Amino acid sequence: MHYKTKQFFFVLIKLSIVVGAFYFIYSKIIENENLKFIDFVSFLKKNSKFSVKTILFLVFLSLFNWFFEILKWLQLVKIIKPISIKSALTQSLAALTTSLITPNRIGDYGAKAMYYIKSLRPKIVMLNLLGNFAQMAITTLLGCIGFILFTKRYSIEINYYKLSRIALVILIIGLFVLFGMKQKRYKIKGFSISAILNFIKSIPLKTHCITILLSLIRYAIFSFQFYYLLKIFGVDIDYSNAMVVITSMYLLVSIIPTIAIFDVVVKGSIAVYLFGFLGVDELTILSITTLMWLLNFVIPSLIGSYFVLNFKLPKPITQC
Repeated sequence: MHYKTKQFFFVLIKLSIVVGAFYFIYSKIIENENLKFIDFVSFLKKNSKFSVKTILFLVFLSLFNWFFEILKWLQLVKIIKPISIKSALTQSLAALTTSLITPNRIGDYGAKAMYYIKSLRPKIVMLNLLGNFAQMAITTLLGCIGFILFTKRYSIEINYYKLSRIALVILIIGLFVLFGMKQKRYKIKGFSISAILNFIKSIPLKTHCITILLSLIRYAIFSFQFYYLLKIFGVDIDYSNAMVVITSMYLLVSIIPTIAIFDVVVKGSIAVYLFGFLGVDELTILSITTLMWLLNFVIPSLIGSYFVLNFKLPKPITQC
């Protein structure tokens, strides 16, 4: 293919990603069936506590949330290639924009890998997988604790016998796949389980600890941000009780496959159901989940669109 033709298609792909992201953001804000935009704006205007200072503090929390995500990526990548904080920011936000319209945010893996020469891309994908796994591990661990407390506190009937049987079957299958069969036949994100396990083992323990710690800090920030919004909108609930529901919500959301752009809908539906046990009205919860989505996904992805448009393929000569 001619060089100019390649460049044309490359620019077209970048424009398609940005236009697609903008379109889906617009459709979810303006054409949201669960929460009409006019109702959302009216709700915010009626709440006297939703001031400029409040907005600035919420933005501050979002900045910190993404700061620790960028710092986590910086720590992971330096294992194979040291990069600057600016590069980590560029890669993280550009990847967010790209992942916005892909199932399970799979575009995040490809976008970050494209910033590196071909020989480094497999390792970059596995580092990204490791970072996401650490965040998922924190969400699952805290979510399970919260969900157990939630079911006991609000007397939700769960057939633990059936649940334990299902868990046992999944565990046996998992062990069978991991140790009883050829690991190379089973793949995650295009990599065999044995390759992933060997790669994880090759990473220093200190890096694993830092990754887990940064994931925990991020979780603490955005879960507190949700609680802070509850208090702003007049929900009378203490932090410990709120966290039981919030951790349960994030657990349930994380195990449902979805396109990132629909997170606001999925989180909204689950949050409405869970907070219904506390007597919190639907409009309040839908407004909070929408604000969380705007602050932590939409605004960073809009910034990331700039990096997507200015993206250039790495030159092999300049790479180590």
